[in-house]
Amino acid sequence: MFLHGTSRINEQGHLEIGGVDAVKLGKEFGTPLYVYDVALIRQRARGFKETFEKHNIKAQVAYASKAFSTVAMVQVVDQEGLSLDVVSGGELYTALAANFPKERIHFHGNNKSRAELEMAIKEDIGCIVVDNFYEIALLQELTEQYGKTMPVLLRLTPGIEAHTHDYILTGQEDSKFGFDLQNGQADEAIKAVMETSGINLLGIHCHIGSQIFETTGFVMATQKLFSKMKEWKETIGYVPEVLNLGGGFGIRYTEEDQPIPVSEYVEVIIEEVKKQSAQLDVPIPEIWIEPGRSLVGDAGTTLYSVGSRKHVPNIREYVAIDGGMNDNIRPALYQAKYEAALANRMNDVKDELVSIAGKCCESGDMLMWDLSLPTARPGDILAMFCTGAYGYSMASQYNRLPKPAVVFVEDGDAQLVVQRETYEDIIKNDLKYNVALKK
Repeated sequence: MFLHGTSRINEQGHLEIGGVDAVKLGKEFGTPLYVYDVALIRQRARGFKETFEKHNIKAQVAYASKAFSTVAMVQVVDQEGLSLDVVSGGELYTALAANFPKERIHFHGNNKSRAELEMAIKEDIGCIVVDNFYEIALLQELTEQYGKTMPVLLRLTPGIEAHTHDYILTGQEDSKFGFDLQNGQADEAIKAVMETSGINLLGIHCHIGSQIFETTGFVMATQKLFSKMKEWKETIGYVPEVLNLGGGFGIRYTEEDQPIPVSEYVEVIIEEVKKQSAQLDVPIPEIWIEPGRSLVGDAGTTLYSVGSRKHVPNIREYVAIDGGMNDNIRPALYQAKYEAALANRMNDVKDELVSIAGKCCESGDMLMWDLSLPTARPGDILAMFCTGAYGYSMASQYNRLPKPAVVFVEDGDAQLVVQRETYEDIIKNDLKYNVALKK
């Protein structure tokens, strides 16, 4: 069993995370329960930052908060001196509620609304990553309206495909994101931005995909961007101050995954940017990156209580838990794979092969297939590992199931940072249909 971060098996044979017994967490806070190993999040954050500092490279490491956004998480990001990447008004509102430094907030998204852009401009956030021509026109109108200048990056699609799931590819030519380098859109966009008085063009941005286990894609993307920068330098005299190479750094979900250290990604990026800058004879740009999953993915563990089971002779043994696709949609959406164990019986012999079924009324609500476990009994606590990214953030109330609570554990202390939803929470926005009004 591969244990991440501070996780270990304690003297009672229980899973322990952040110095806290997972079985006790389940009893105190209930299940399903998202548990985050804060020490591991801090370790990853420092790994990215310290590599840039070692090479004396000006940089910003911006946490991509779409992976997991709560007030408490944003506070940790601030404590570690990271910047913050948001992709919606809700994520921006969360950052502001956490008193995150506005100048370190970057706003992404392919269809930012007028209201979202107004919020960003009014709050004087650090940067907007511009995605399309509609957004350029909106920014021009709004910056004139409020008498402000907004720093921006242009999101470009360099045509590089990362080796990852088709649904989460974003850097290839056929993408809903950004201005394409191949068909002249990027050239047209940069001219439009430079002619707009209320926009300050800091630099350029790209993102080539997610769950990437090699550095080749980042090198190729850097080369493509510098090729375009060479053209811009010669034709319009523009050299970006900032080069944002996105995120997508992979983590280990199962033994099939072989991630490299975060420092290795950064080392390769720095080396290539230095090389390309020297060839172009320009100052090394400030490098920005956007880790999300790689900061929180394997720091999260979801705890479930085992319930019913179904035996299908000669086919399968189903074990059901009290959560499912409503708290982790990734297995149904991406066929994502995970590892798991019984948190209250970590040392017991694994004597059966089971598939973990969620409780939603969907045949596709299966979290795991063919998992080796000790014979699971009702009330056992199943710990599903590496659920820290895109679990809580993509959770739903499907089947009117309340969203789970979230607990942060660190140095033997457990703190509730998101309360469990109640049935009252589920209906609080419902309004009764008054048939009399219809008449």
